[in-house]
Amino acid sequence: MTTRWSRRGFLAASSGTALALGMHTTADALPLTSAEISESAQTAEAADEFATLRAKWRTLILGEGFSPTAEPFTTRLTELGTTASQLQSTMAPTTGSLWPDLVYADPEPDTDQESYGYSGNLNSSYNRLSTLAQAYSQAGTGLTGDSGLRDDILAGLDHLYSEVYNENQTRYGNWYSWQIGAPQALLDVCVLMYDQLSAAQLANYVNAVDHFVPDSAVSSYSGTSTGANRVDLCRVLALRGVVGASSAKIALARDALSPVFPYVSSGDGLYTDGSFVQHTTVPYTGSYGSVLLGGLGMLFALLAGSTWEVTDSGRQIVFDAVENAWAPFLYNGLVMDGVSGRAISRGLSASDAKQIQQNDHLRGHPILASIVLLGQGASSTENTRWRGLVKGWMQRDYYSPPMSDPSLGLTSLARLKGVQDNTTVSAIAEPTGHRLFTNMSRATHRRPGWAASISMADRRITYYETGNGENLHGWHTGSGMLYWWGDTFCNGQYSDAFWPTVDPYRLPGITASRKVLADAAGGDWGASLPDVNWVGGTTDGQRAAIGQYLKGLQSTLLAKKSWFCLDDSIVCLGAGIKCTDGTAVESTVENRNLGPTGSTAFTVDGTVKSTTYPWSETLTGATWAHIGGHGGYVFPGGATVKALRDARDGTWSAINKGGATTVLNRKYLTMYVDHGTDPTAATYAYLVMPGATASQTQTRAAATSWLTILANTDSQQGVSVPSLGFTGVNFWFGGTVGALTASNPCCVMINEKSDGTAVICVSDPMRMQTSLTLTWNRAVSSVTSKPSTVTSATTGSALTLTFGDLSTTAGVTQKITVKLG
Repeated sequence: MTTRWSRRGFLAASSGTALALGMHTTADALPLTSAEISESAQTAEAADEFATLRAKWRTLILGEGFSPTAEPFTTRLTELGTTASQLQSTMAPTTGSLWPDLVYADPEPDTDQESYGYSGNLNSSYNRLSTLAQAYSQAGTGLTGDSGLRDDILAGLDHLYSEVYNENQTRYGNWYSWQIGAPQALLDVCVLMYDQLSAAQLANYVNAVDHFVPDSAVSSYSGTSTGANRVDLCRVLALRGVVGASSAKIALARDALSPVFPYVSSGDGLYTDGSFVQHTTVPYTGSYGSVLLGGLGMLFALLAGSTWEVTDSGRQIVFDAVENAWAPFLYNGLVMDGVSGRAISRGLSASDAKQIQQNDHLRGHPILASIVLLGQGASSTENTRWRGLVKGWMQRDYYSPPMSDPSLGLTSLARLKGVQDNTTVSAIAEPTGHRLFTNMSRATHRRPGWAASISMADRRITYYETGNGENLHGWHTGSGMLYWWGDTFCNGQYSDAFWPTVDPYRLPGITASRKVLADAAGGDWGASLPDVNWVGGTTDGQRAAIGQYLKGLQSTLLAKKSWFCLDDSIVCLGAGIKCTDGTAVESTVENRNLGPTGSTAFTVDGTVKSTTYPWSETLTGATWAHIGGHGGYVFPGGATVKALRDARDGTWSAINKGGATTVLNRKYLTMYVDHGTDPTAATYAYLVMPGATASQTQTRAAATSWLTILANTDSQQGVSVPSLGFTGVNFWFGGTVGALTASNPCCVMINEKSDGTAVICVSDPMRMQTSLTLTWNRAVSSVTSKPSTVTSATTGSALTLTFGDLSTTAGVTQKITVKLG
């Protein structure tokens, strides 16, 4: 006999589907028709899928695969419980605030607030509720399932809804708090507390989210809805769909991700050369890029295997970017500051009760965890290799081991712990080679034992980013700053309170006027761009020639700066340095952070200098210098260099309005070339040899024929290193340098090899040349390979290459291989 189900009976057998969907039942319901049974079954199946997604997101928030009784998880869970108890005890709902120190009531006049201010306090209030919900949901916190904590969480949600985050509220302050920060935390709490919330509460909260994050928030890929921000908005929409059982919202979120995937040629997003830009003009691989990578990893994982799985083939671009865009800026666990924008000023927050100082390592570790998560949706080959890369980065991070990172969440710790403990995963060594990121005016140079990066600025890439009262003194970080790290030394060079204590006018590698600049000079959000075109270079993937036409920020300073990146050193040249600011102009050879003690030895031409603080000396005719435990510096032909030991005080609040006021002191050893006041044609030349011993540095200085400076003028800069078969020339204008003649501005690098071949690399950093003729006065018998941009090649006693239109090549290297005569 066939059983006829009543609506009540069917829904009761559907595991609480009626409650989940807000459906009503009656005792005297009529029997269902076959069509109704089918429809109800589909509805129940959909409800089950929403429950599955809630469970998946819960796991993504809380983590999995770890024991709460094993370290470091036991300690971290205990800390979570302690923090939650403190927050619970201080929560005091009243008009205008949920916590006394987070007032959100009054609309603020400054519409650019994000990290502080009233709208930021709203964001922080929801984040605190999220912390409470995690303590309630996690095992081992001491508050797991605590009814009092549950009641306080629900009361806090209702308070924020009734007071400020509801469908009748007009937003104020920064858009981010209303569209990303607050709703993300709110929806996370809704998932964690789902079974404790009534249908009316859930309806209220999703209505509020719908009000502040309508579908139109992702209708156009522009403004604040691009790159990492778009991914964050999609996370809000997807979770709103999960919590509110809306298939349409989840589908919208999935589809709205698609514009993030394709490569871009301007503005925000990923570029084919591995650049990642956010806020239109800011290199942001290490900050917003981290958000994008982590957000995509979570959304891919959430929707995998569901009705709304992300199947857009463009997602492979994101997978490719792991090694094309992120890995080049990860070094032994840290992510390089040159691609972290204003985040470099977020060292220690005034409101950080645990006083965790953020730095390049702590920004790098979440990226490692995101790569592990993203690998779950990639190919098995990619997943295996990425886990090997992550394991290597973890093992080599002696300065700040990821598993001891106090700022890393439990989920990230669990993912990294899984890689660390997996004996089938083999650690992969740091790669060597050069990467030139022409679309964000950055370069990385990686050699056995060390790595370096160069930060520049042009009419597309800002000097620096400030905003929200952050990074107030980052003015010269794009003026040719040269960072470098060692594999087993100097990994904490920029990590240990560097940014609040360093002299911002003497950043390593830069040329700058001593003209005093105001906090946030140049404007917020990367608004200030130098009016220059010639910034970029050329590379064969191992060596490089790079140049920057520098115009000072709010200064009359002009300079031509070049870097030639070689096997064990970087040759640095400066020329055409002029300024009429009425102040001194300096080129900083080095500014090493020697920590709180600063007793490191400093040797110049064999003489050990004073270790007292303060100390300064003009080094006249110096040919080499060495900083113990760091590296060596060579001055071809001798140079007059000023050196000083400086004990500098600083606070995070001086460079970030939300920073701590604690006074920090660090010792610095600085070398700089003083070009004097208002120079007219100043120059400099030096080599940086990371990790070199004093003996190696002295030997290089004594080998006066090792390096030939072919030109160092306002028109051209070039060098040759015969033992390496290397020649590199930056033609700021057409002309002849050594054996090379160029008809127009360009960058040229030649590597002659022992097999009788040579690779010639040419680029148009200006992106303006519609024709170019390059002649190399060297016997060449044949051209074995060339790009389509080479329209003719004449060989014989000399090589003449004619290029067509290079203006559309985005400054990318054009590589020609020849057989030498």
